[in-house]
Formats: sequence, C-alpha cells, structure tokens
Amino acid sequence: MTAVGAEVPMAAPPLLELRALESGYDAQLRVLKGVSLTVTSGRCVAVLGSNGAGKSTMLKTLMGLIDDEPRKGSVRVNGVDLTGAEPERISKAGIAFVVEDRGMFPELSVAESLRLGAFNRSDRAAVKTDLEAMFTLFPRLAERQRQDSGTLSGGEQQMLAIARALMARPKLLMLDEPSLGLAPLLVEEIFGVVQRLSREGMGILLVEQNANQALAIADYGYVLEAGRFVLEGTAQELRQNPNVQEFFLGVRVDEAQERLHVRRRRRRWN
Repeated sequence: MTAVGAEVPMAAPPLLELRALESGYDAQLRVLKGVSLTVTSGRCVAVLGSNGAGKSTMLKTLMGLIDDEPRKGSVRVNGVDLTGAEPERISKAGIAFVVEDRGMFPELSVAESLRLGAFNRSDRAAVKTDLEAMFTLFPRLAERQRQDSGTLSGGEQQMLAIARALMARPKLLMLDEPSLGLAPLLVEEIFGVVQRLSREGMGILLVEQNANQALAIADYGYVLEAGRFVLEGTAQELRQNPNVQEFFLGVRVDEAQERLHVRRRRRRWN
C-alpha cells in the first residue's frame, strides 16, 4: 500500500517500442504496414515469418538503415523517440544488431573483430574484461582468437557476430535469422547463449524462421505475414495455436487418427 501523498514510482519505459510502423523501399514499395511491438528488459521477443514477410525490413528500419524510412509510425528506445535517427545514435542508445549475413571482416582476426565491437567505448580496462568474458561465453572463439574471421565456419562466425555485438554492452540485442544455414547442434548452442543473456536481464528481439527453436527460448512472440502482424501471444500460446503448428512447426494432431502429419492449406488467422 502506498501512503497518502507519497510519490508513486513510474514504470520504466520499454527498451524498444514500435508504433504503427510503415516502411519499404522507394516510394512505391510498402513492405511494413503498421506493425507495433514492445520489448522490455529480460524478455526475449520472437518475430516469426516466412521469406518476404518483412522481418529484415523491420529491423533495418528501426536501426535507421533504410533512407527516408519509416514513412509512418514511430521508433522509441527507452522512451526516447528515435524515429529515422542515424544508426550510430540508435547504437549508442543501447541497441546492437546482428545482421543475417553476420557482417564479417574476413581479414581481421577474431580478437580484432571483437575489439571492433567496442569502438564507441573508451573504458579500456573494461573492454579487456569484456573480451575475456566473450571468450568464456564462446570457448571456440578463445581457441581461434588469432585466426582470420573469414576462415571460421558458419557457426563460429555467428558466435563471433553475437560476441562482437555484445562488446558494445547493449541493453537490447537484435538478431536476424541466427540459425540460418547452421547445423542443429550449433543452433542449440547459440540459442542457449541467447536465452542466458535474456535471463541475465538483456532484452532480445529475435527474428527467425526456425519457430521451434525461437519459441523454445522466447517469452512472447509475433507472427508477421505480408508486412502485418497477424498473431501475437506468449510463446506457449503460439506453440498451441493450430495455425502456428501447421505453417511454422509443420505438423498438427489429427484427432481421428491420433498421429502427426503435415498438412497444407490456405492461411486463415481469424
């Protein structure tokens, strides 16, 4: 109970809030058609969708990587309106973005690539501490710290891309298709790290086609189709949704035959 006349503490604003965001490429091509989502500290939010749904466009738009976008809506980071801001300003606000192709600098060593992630920082002693922390988080990188990034395997490059992003000490980590092209064991290892980061208080925005893996670690999720969110809910609610089971998990329970099988039909979200 709050005493009469006492000040009621205000809730902290979300790490990230998108409001009715519309974006695309050139004036004629509209990809996002009014998407809204929220990410808070210590929560992993997954965005599911097939190729061409607009997932990567959403991430690029909120990072300021598409000229003259968004055309409508807003992007708020920690309560501050950063709609259309420069990528550097958005990064300094506490957002790190791991792009789909991992963004390697092939001639840089693993250690050099990690230090590059801290280029905006001046606390050298803390950077050194964080570098060792990344080697603890990803032991494979420690074994290859003098190796050129371009010679790493796909899974090792994904680990490096995530570790490099973490060197900036972000409050929110965004990942675009981190499982793409990776072996199942590596996917499990990487998603385990992402889940650990979320549990330690970092906000996670995970864009992913691998619905099974994404919903296994997510707290909340959205389904993006043709530039619109057609469904949202807790990870458990999405896993139990028949449409998600059929179109993203690939199976449904046939009550008559009591077996799992793949079905194909037109999507109906309502």
